[in-house]
Amino acid sequence: MVLVAVGTAIFAVSLSAETGHEGWLRYEPLAPAARERYASLPAVAMVAGDSPVLASAQDELVRGVRGMMGRTLRKSKDLPREPAVVFGTIASLHQIAPEVRLPADLPDDAYVLATRKINGFECLLITGATERGVLYGTFALLSRMARGESLAVPDVVEQPYNAIRWIDQWDNLNGTIERGYAGPSIFFENGHVRADLTRVHDYARLLASIGINGCNINNVNADLHVLDDAMIDEVARVADAFRPWGIRISLAVDLSTPKEAGGLDTFDPLDPKVAAWWRDKVETIYARIPDFGGFTVKADSEGRLGPSTYGRTPADAANVIARALKPHGGIVFYRAFVYNHHLDWNDLKADRARAAADIFRPLDGKFDDNVVIQIKHGPIDFQVREPASPLFAGLRKTNEAIELQITQEYLGQQRHMVYIPPMWKEVLDFDMRVNGGHTPVREIVPGRTFHRPTGGFVGVANVGLDENWMSHPLAMSNLYGFGRLAWRPTLKTDAIAREWTQLTFGTDPLVDKTVPAMLMSSWPTYESYTGVLGLQTLTAIVGSHYGPNVETAERNGWGQWIRADHQGIGMDRSVATGTGFAGQYPPDVAKMYESVATTPENLILFFHHLPYTYRLRSGKTVVQYVYDAHYDGAARVAAYVDEWKALEHHVDDDRYQLVLSLLQYQAGHAVVWRDAISNWFLRMSGIAEQRGRVGHYPDRVEAEAMQLDGYSVAPVDPAEDASGGKAVECARDRCTATFKFDRAPGWYEVNVQYFDMPVGNAKFALTVNGQQINSWTAGLRLPARHLGGDSSTRQWIHGVALRPGDEIRIEGSPDREDPAAFDYVELKLQKGAIPAAARRSLAGVGKKTP
Repeated sequence: MVLVAVGTAIFAVSLSAETGHEGWLRYEPLAPAARERYASLPAVAMVAGDSPVLASAQDELVRGVRGMMGRTLRKSKDLPREPAVVFGTIASLHQIAPEVRLPADLPDDAYVLATRKINGFECLLITGATERGVLYGTFALLSRMARGESLAVPDVVEQPYNAIRWIDQWDNLNGTIERGYAGPSIFFENGHVRADLTRVHDYARLLASIGINGCNINNVNADLHVLDDAMIDEVARVADAFRPWGIRISLAVDLSTPKEAGGLDTFDPLDPKVAAWWRDKVETIYARIPDFGGFTVKADSEGRLGPSTYGRTPADAANVIARALKPHGGIVFYRAFVYNHHLDWNDLKADRARAAADIFRPLDGKFDDNVVIQIKHGPIDFQVREPASPLFAGLRKTNEAIELQITQEYLGQQRHMVYIPPMWKEVLDFDMRVNGGHTPVREIVPGRTFHRPTGGFVGVANVGLDENWMSHPLAMSNLYGFGRLAWRPTLKTDAIAREWTQLTFGTDPLVDKTVPAMLMSSWPTYESYTGVLGLQTLTAIVGSHYGPNVETAERNGWGQWIRADHQGIGMDRSVATGTGFAGQYPPDVAKMYESVATTPENLILFFHHLPYTYRLRSGKTVVQYVYDAHYDGAARVAAYVDEWKALEHHVDDDRYQLVLSLLQYQAGHAVVWRDAISNWFLRMSGIAEQRGRVGHYPDRVEAEAMQLDGYSVAPVDPAEDASGGKAVECARDRCTATFKFDRAPGWYEVNVQYFDMPVGNAKFALTVNGQQINSWTAGLRLPARHLGGDSSTRQWIHGVALRPGDEIRIEGSPDREDPAAFDYVELKLQKGAIPAAARRSLAGVGKKTP
């Protein structure tokens, strides 16, 4: 049962310009030897059936083979008269070739790749239980070819682990995207569906290639007018673009719509008028979109109206909509992200982490069978590290979907490289020990553990109009990884990283070695310079969710507290002395989290309040661990820059330069994080860092200490977000800050830490003795509201020859709301950068010239 014999791995590199628009579906030309090895691939692509999905599969194979091998397959619908690639469901293949034996009883969306004789000719079959399965098999075959994998294997049979493999897009009708970091919506603009939906078609193709079968296209903070009849007509065009790729669309809805926009005087889910309103609305939708997937609901959360308005439960609200959808096969995704964001910070028993289980566990068994409770992977909100939500184990009779965030809201917002699948995998593999047995989350979610009708994965993607979809080229690994884990959650994340790398950048050995290694270390690296030991992401909780700002977690109603004081830090979530959250888990897990001694150290401050002097198993105190982690993390990011530089000429120049600039930005921002968090801990604990690094920066010259002309000193809040707590800003057309170089002569790296505000493009220049060495424009898209950790960034200037007495000057020109502010200049002697002759001249007496 051989498909096509293939020899050694393929090595083909294209250095032509690339935008990233094709994602992992590049189909770049294979090397000549590789093309020869695939020479026995049939020349005919025959489709058994007539549907948009099968046509997509046939077209995709033709496209892929033409791109990789330079051959154009002939399309056919006739019984093969020569060897052919044959597409069709198992049922349709049996109609044209009853003698063909294929696996029976395949689940929906499974696919089979096999060779069989049809009409006397050896044919390559791409088949499945459904047309979607055929499409998935086509993409799988092309992926194998692109990665140089052998096709000389017996029948390949693949089936999805999860029935639900959906994407959520938080797009607004005005074209913005909540927590979107890659430009405007591909679906909406100015209150309407976009006229040109080419990007939607291309997005659907990408999603189908990783097995996604549903997409919610609008923000969970839903617009009341998304269900207007005119909007439904427009949304139908989006459904038309998705349909050829086997993807159903759904809409997020506001539960108050029947009253607020639908003409009723109530939205009480138990009122018959409300039930009738939902039935009529659903009928209208299915008349226009017959394969509509259903609704997503966010209610009673963060100010959204919900059933509590009338004293009703989430089950009451979900069921009234589910019953309207049931005759059409639709589903309600009801988000378990329901909590009080006006908690009393002074109440030591208050705990946002408890909310989902407290609210939904008593309702288990009261939801209709086409309701799916959509549960965030952790109990807080997509933090850099959280435990698995206890609600996964708390619903025995209710369908579940795990909600994972692909867009990096708290993880650097696609400006920092963070490969998230290893974080998801830890949650999926976590053993909940339900009834004392082995019950990992990955088995609970799809319904296997408790024999529920359905379940699966929902990923918040939020791609935008940026050409490469997610702004950072390496962030596309998260979208790809989500699809692969939704299909098979037992996959290893390093294998997924390598798979994505080969499809995205080719099979160059150096790239194949370097990029997956960078990706696999990126999440723990990001964690180490943001929030460690279970402290979550120490960012602006009530602001941008981006830069460092520890204090915003405390003394508010949002409940992402860390309970820091001058003696210690961490939330006590034990049953004995704390909030009791640990007791929401099954007994074996609850026992582990109850004790400091048995709680995993990477979550120890999530579950326990500890003194700064508490010694971890390594022997380090909590506070010294925090210091070391933040310095190690920043150093690791700096190393990424050098590792990526080694790939120059091994990847195309456009993506090489873009990733390099992003990694350089991340390296500078990691220093901002390092210093802000370390200085906050130093101030709060009063305990000095053992190596004397925190608060001591001998390579820096503070802006406020320079000779200022036009610049004025400005405080930064929080103070730890700027070196020395201050910056300088310019209030006229041009300002300068000058200082004398007074260190050893040599070649230096000069780093200017400046602030880049989003409204305006300030300009900077650095001169030495009146000679301009470097100039730049502050034109990044940063989520900043004022001078601070959100807006602080760095200009790296390498190879500057300096000698004692040189005059270094920073010139700044403001633009609109960007005051050309900066923090400090850092001077680092470049080791080994001074040639031998220069070293001899520098050793002379008198004025030395590098």
